[in-house]
Amino acid sequence: MGEYIPVLVVSAAALLLALILFLRNKSITVVNERVKEIAGYIMDGSMAYLRRQYSVLAIFIVAMFLVLTFIPSLGIKTAICFLVGAIFSILSGFFGMRSATLSNSRTAESASKSMKSALDVAFSGGSILGLCVVGFGAAGLTIMYLIFKDMAILTGFTLGASSIALFCRVGGGIYTKAADVGADLVGKVEAGIPEDDPRNPAVIADNVGDNVGDVAGMGAG
Repeated sequence: MGEYIPVLVVSAAALLLALILFLRNKSITVVNERVKEIAGYIMDGSMAYLRRQYSVLAIFIVAMFLVLTFIPSLGIKTAICFLVGAIFSILSGFFGMRSATLSNSRTAESASKSMKSALDVAFSGGSILGLCVVGFGAAGLTIMYLIFKDMAILTGFTLGASSIALFCRVGGGIYTKAADVGADLVGKVEAGIPEDDPRNPAVIADNVGDNVGDVAGMGAG
């Protein structure tokens, strides 16, 4: 047990640092009302997409849990590890998404002061996702091993985490590409609106897709 304590301590430290960075970025006041408005649209759309996606994935998680439970060579222990891995993956994606959508407007606000300030906010916002992945992953694997004392069962944990990341990555990638093409065709070709112009509603959808694909999808596992 003693040799695993450092791993749990490091995991807790990573999650604590992620919380500190999140609160620091959140404390930055965004003055520009237009920036706040656009950032609000992106955050609302991203979180709505994530909630919908996770509600569908919940069906998959339950189905896989039952399948793993009734496979003789795997059993309930592997199923529990799968469930914990899936939940931790969801938490990583959720917190990463929350951080990214919160930090984007703060980065723009800090850029009005200096490039260093903007880089600091952007780097901190991205670091939160990485810290959550490492913290939840290391803690989950260690706790599951300490409970079951069987290294083979931990494959269930990795299966749960990677499955959620796969669905989030593919789903978000399809969404963002469809929105990107739609924004370019309708905005630039039909209406003559420049690319990535917020007057085009499809641009907001494109940014939502970037978040759900590149943040939640890439970081969930």
